[in-house]
Amino acid sequence: MLRAPLRSLSTTARKSLKIGIIPADGIGKEVIPAAKAAIEALGSDIPQPEFIDLLAGWETFTKTGVALPQETIDVLRNECDCALFGSVSSPSKKVVGYSSPIVALRKELDLYANIRPVFSVSPEAGQKSTVDLVVVRENTECLYVKQEQQIQTENGKEARATRLITERASKRIGQIAFEIANARSRKHLTIIHKSNVLSITDGLFRETVRKVPSLSADGKYDGVTVMEQLVDSAVYRLFREPEIFDVMVAPNLYGDILSDAAAALVGSLGLVPSINAGDNFVMGEPVHGSAPDIVGKGISNPLASIRSAALMLRHLGYTKGADRLDVAVDQVVREATTLTPDLNGKSTTQEVLTAVLARL
Repeated sequence: MLRAPLRSLSTTARKSLKIGIIPADGIGKEVIPAAKAAIEALGSDIPQPEFIDLLAGWETFTKTGVALPQETIDVLRNECDCALFGSVSSPSKKVVGYSSPIVALRKELDLYANIRPVFSVSPEAGQKSTVDLVVVRENTECLYVKQEQQIQTENGKEARATRLITERASKRIGQIAFEIANARSRKHLTIIHKSNVLSITDGLFRETVRKVPSLSADGKYDGVTVMEQLVDSAVYRLFREPEIFDVMVAPNLYGDILSDAAAALVGSLGLVPSINAGDNFVMGEPVHGSAPDIVGKGISNPLASIRSAALMLRHLGYTKGADRLDVAVDQVVREATTLTPDLNGKSTTQEVLTAVLARL
């Protein structure tokens, strides 16, 4: 699991920690308050947290006509040290004027790396986990540039989408992936692509990431073993032999799919955290969606959001507080007496939060 800071952002003379809180839609409004409560319970292990409530999401769009208010962007950029984002209920059909606020936020704040550790909690502390990997997902381009068009032809409708892969973005995500791999015990990196079909776009991604070690004059990545895997066979092997993977680096779409698939190996999307990281800002975000089928039932799993808060704090350099959150969550999962229905339990969101807080 990710137990070391990736790139600790400056914490010099920080007396308070200003955290933007964006629950957004669905169960985001239930799990982000749980993460907030867990952060507050850390006491002196972090600077005094100050929470700033901000708006974004489909519900915000239906009320105001804007999914991501400019005020939210400005406050995050100018007043906050970090942020927690919940989940979005984006419609599956095109709605004029609407665009995913989380995709927009990643671009506005240049949060180019989406880092998603996926690991199973072993039955007993110290026992080796069967799944322990990190998906490092490029976060700003690929098909997520959202450049689509539809035209009418003599043969019917024709739809096209632009896929953007740049050397700059591939280099940046490659450097992050090598840093993470180099900090882990196995020091193993797998580049995910489909360059046998997409030889230009995926070819550029693959070639650029492979060149990253040569850009380091001190040879600091010489100990990292680099492999490649076509994305379709990577999904197959992920389910058959997940233990072969350590760090996986992928373009935006592949990384999104792979990390969600990997969540099935550890029991639930409700356990998998992530951070959206850039050079100057970090935003925690549970991997799961808005789960409209369980909204309001009080059974959403808060553990992914609490783990995302831990990742966020660790990235900021507050390792002690992050470790306490991770250990508390691991204990709750390992004991298996207070779990939500997605993990075959019968507990409520509040009961799981209470169990985590008791272990803090």
